Amino acid sequence: MGGTPTIHYVIHIESYVSSSSSEAQQAASIDAIALLLKNDLLSLETLVREMEMYLTTTDNIIRSRGILLLGELLMRLMSKPLGDTAISSLIEFFTERLADWKALHGALVGCLALLRRKTGIGMISRSQAKAVAESYLKTLQVQSLGQHDRKLCLQILECLLDRYRDALFSLGDDLVYGICEAIDGEKDPQCLMLIFHIVELLAQLFPGASGPLENFAGDLFEILECYFPIHFTHPKSDDVDMKREELSRALMLAFASTPLFEPSVIPLLLDKLSSSLPSAKVESLKYLSFCTLKYGGDRMEKYTKSLWSALKDALFTSPQSTLSEDSDPIDGLGFHESEIMTQALEFLQVLVRQHNASFLSLIMGDGDISTFLNSFSQFDDFNSLSTQYKQRLHAVGHVLSVCIKASESSCNKVFESFFPRLVDALRLLVENSHGIVHSAVDANFNFGALYLCVELLAACRQLVVSSDEVASAHDLARDAWCQILHSFCTSLCNVFFCLIRASCVESTRNAYVYAAVKGLEILATFPGSFISVSKLMYENILLTLTSIIESEFNKKFLWKAALKALVEISLFVNKYHEDEKAASFNSIVKQKIVSLISSDDLNMPQSLKLEAVFDIGLTGKSFMLSVVSELEKTISANLSEILNRFLLLQVHGDRRLAGLTAGLLECYSNQVLPWFHGNGGADEVSLSFAVNIFTKMEHNTSLSLEAEGKELLGATMGAMKQAMTCCSVESQEKVLQKAIDVIKTSSFFFSNDLILGTDLFNNKTQLGQTSEGLSCRDEWIISLFASVVIALHPQTKIPNIRLLLQLLAMTLLEGHIPSAQALGSLVNKLPLNISEDCSLKELIDMLFKNVLWRNTSIGKEGNHGGAVAMSNLRSSSLNSHAVIGLAWIGKGLLMRGHEKLKDVTMTFLSCLVSNEDQGNLLPFNDQMKDPAELKVFSLRKSAADAFHILMSDSDACLNRNYHAIVRPLYKQRFFNIMMPMFLSAIAKCDSSTSRCFLYQAFAHLVSETPLVAVVGDAKKVLPVLMDCFLILSKDISHKEIIYSVLIVLSGILTDKNGQETIIENAPMVIRRLIELTSYPYMMQVIRETAIQCLGAMSELPHARIYPMRTQVLQAITKALDDPKRVVRLEAVKCRLAWASIASRSIHF
Repeated sequence: MGGTPTIHYVIHIESYVSSSSSEAQQAASIDAIALLLKNDLLSLETLVREMEMYLTTTDNIIRSRGILLLGELLMRLMSKPLGDTAISSLIEFFTERLADWKALHGALVGCLALLRRKTGIGMISRSQAKAVAESYLKTLQVQSLGQHDRKLCLQILECLLDRYRDALFSLGDDLVYGICEAIDGEKDPQCLMLIFHIVELLAQLFPGASGPLENFAGDLFEILECYFPIHFTHPKSDDVDMKREELSRALMLAFASTPLFEPSVIPLLLDKLSSSLPSAKVESLKYLSFCTLKYGGDRMEKYTKSLWSALKDALFTSPQSTLSEDSDPIDGLGFHESEIMTQALEFLQVLVRQHNASFLSLIMGDGDISTFLNSFSQFDDFNSLSTQYKQRLHAVGHVLSVCIKASESSCNKVFESFFPRLVDALRLLVENSHGIVHSAVDANFNFGALYLCVELLAACRQLVVSSDEVASAHDLARDAWCQILHSFCTSLCNVFFCLIRASCVESTRNAYVYAAVKGLEILATFPGSFISVSKLMYENILLTLTSIIESEFNKKFLWKAALKALVEISLFVNKYHEDEKAASFNSIVKQKIVSLISSDDLNMPQSLKLEAVFDIGLTGKSFMLSVVSELEKTISANLSEILNRFLLLQVHGDRRLAGLTAGLLECYSNQVLPWFHGNGGADEVSLSFAVNIFTKMEHNTSLSLEAEGKELLGATMGAMKQAMTCCSVESQEKVLQKAIDVIKTSSFFFSNDLILGTDLFNNKTQLGQTSEGLSCRDEWIISLFASVVIALHPQTKIPNIRLLLQLLAMTLLEGHIPSAQALGSLVNKLPLNISEDCSLKELIDMLFKNVLWRNTSIGKEGNHGGAVAMSNLRSSSLNSHAVIGLAWIGKGLLMRGHEKLKDVTMTFLSCLVSNEDQGNLLPFNDQMKDPAELKVFSLRKSAADAFHILMSDSDACLNRNYHAIVRPLYKQRFFNIMMPMFLSAIAKCDSSTSRCFLYQAFAHLVSETPLVAVVGDAKKVLPVLMDCFLILSKDISHKEIIYSVLIVLSGILTDKNGQETIIENAPMVIRRLIELTSYPYMMQVIRETAIQCLGAMSELPHARIYPMRTQVLQAITKALDDPKRVVRLEAVKCRLAWASIASRSIHF
């Protein structure tokens, strides 16, 4: 090895062992040496030889650091192959050093690194592993060590038991005793996780009923039991990621690791089950379920009576279930299931499956359950049931359901024992031999029997659909429970029908309604071989539920229950491919529900119609295809009717029909298209819809919609955009061509010879000579076309691009915002080289020079590098519509990072700082009378608002949903570019009017920039923000801007880096916030946020804020009388915070 590398690694060794080196220097030294070893620039043998002095010196500090360095290096070299000789020498060295308590930490690290090495790259042998274990057991007193060393010791034990099990077997009692000694009394969560796993591994090492573990099982469990139940109180730390659930599960695995623990575990858990702490009950039930499965039925048989008694107490005596506060019962009774109840039922299911016959006999022979069932006759009416009785009924229903779902045999026994009794309690007569149903249903049904019947039916169905033998269900259909159910099926259906008819006529308790609808749903969703209802009865169920949807919409609970039942039936039909049931469902439910879309019934709200259609429709693609077909037909028919009324009758449209159609379109956008996008078929559906809409517009030659048409147009545009996002590139090109064909029929369309940029076109496009405004039909066509353009893929080919830009530019000047958004989308997505004779730069130049900015000069020297010259705003053809259009174009350029953005932003700045000023006339004084002055004011206001368009996120266009090109961190870059320009412009500006506009623009820029970028320049930004508050708070029109700036200030205030700037400018910030605490114009949120910021400032250094305490307390005292309660509450909190730092002698 050359001299230079040798010198380098020796320097690193000396740096690490030196007590004067920092942790960072030591870490760097380890990394450097490890890199040399990994790259074979240094051999491990050479390193150890060079470190010999540090590894054997009598200086305890140097020796410990030398050994630790070697151990840490081995940790970093675990994947590097090492020879057997090197491995043997190293493990022997570290094993000996386990007795060196001064250097123990390094020895533990080294041993662990060598023990963890994998086969094929050099690992220690069985004999070496046994030597490590023997030295460990002989020399280490684990619980006397610090937390980090204890953790290393336990990791070594875990690794030995996991990877070198055969080597440890012969250690026998010594190993078990040593482990007991090492783990006894541990409290650290990370160490406990290791301990619980060590016990589990130890049980795997000695699995027999006799052996070393048997001798110490009692002692070992005595150590473990003190941790149950896990009560996690360890403080949260950045380097500790431990959850109580993880510890609890690890302990549970340890409890169940060996049957030798059973005599101790089960009594402990039964005792804890009687605890008054709900968490202890839950943990006990969870552990009992797991341990019962692990220990096996033979060992648990002797506990069955005790376990059933404990379960009864958990289920019946203290169920901990609470009644729902809403009006909709969750399970027919309105109980929210408690965690205790959930775990108890899971444990019951384990016991029933493990001890089928014996445990079932305990349940069915239980005196409390029999007494309860015999008491049904005393409670015919639901209103007479006490909460305690309902809880008991709730528990009994769940117990019987668990028994039924356990197996076919248990289902038979429960049905034979209980179902006839329940039916008898319902006072029903069984079908006679002639098939005639005799029913003697009283006015008041026995609710207890009704509820349990439904619970048992639900459990039977769950048993069937979850069984692996559903395919051979015809064999199971001959079981006793199936025969019993079949004999009572028709009678039960009649009971449910009777209850539903009663609920339709008069007010009925929701619990009865729930039971009746749920019962019909269950009977309708048994698989075919288990079918318990005839085809006629099945269709009657569907007819009944569908009629509720159509006519009983005023009864909210009944309607919701019926809808949920139909959804479940539809899911069942689709899942189990029941052809006969599917045919009935389609002919009855599908036809009627889909027809709701076009229904003329004005009584049923459209929202409920659509809810029913889509809740059921979303269960299957075939249903949804029918829905979308009917929806398109209805939308098309409604649009035709609306358009024809204006064309033929020359009257205003029906607002109701326009509103209904808008609702259908919104549903199409928000539900139909997203569903097809996720389930396939969106391209075809979207293409059909878009083409149909343009066809409808093409065939209509006259349209005159007023206010009601705006909502309809907005909904149609939204649906068109959503449809285009779901279209492929090929489909988008088809829609685009169709849209262009329709545009050619508009009165606003220029012929193809009027090309963008020519003199002929320029003469036609001078402002004021374009047209007298868009006609209603033109607005619809242009708006829909703009919607198509907004959602195009960047790869979509656009024909006649110059012509389309011409059209959008001209409609933009008419104040048509969607056209501006479409232009912004085009410049954002168009490729740099559109064709051989056309580039994006060329199009943008012609767009600026020949359409938007007539009578202005662009790109000339001395003109801000390409900005529009604004030296004479009064004579310029520029209007506010053009400024807003330019803002959307600039947004598209900004998001893709195009260089032409500079021209756009400099144009806006030119507007803001124009030397054509009205003295010191502020815009909020409203003293402008001259139309020319009003025009200039409007232009400059639009230029300020343009920065909001540039920086804000838009839902209407230029977002990822509409395939926009978005350059990462584009907002941060733009902020960094524009901020120096704004600061310079503000500093040079001596006009109050210009300064006001500059502050508006700056506020928009800052408020839409990610906070992290603003905080980075907080020292420059904060003074300008304070001036924004001072100037803009005088005008009500700026209230939204004030609030957005206030949010930025609160972000700076709560950021650690930003607080430094706040502290430096604390008096100024406090003064501005005090002014905002009395902000007028009914903007309570500004006052509330300002007070919250003042409260946060009370945490700043005392010396900076103490001089302002009196002014703050005076302002907050006034805020205590604010008319808004939320402001008063914040004022109270703020006053307490500031009063705590104020002198007691201060009076205010």
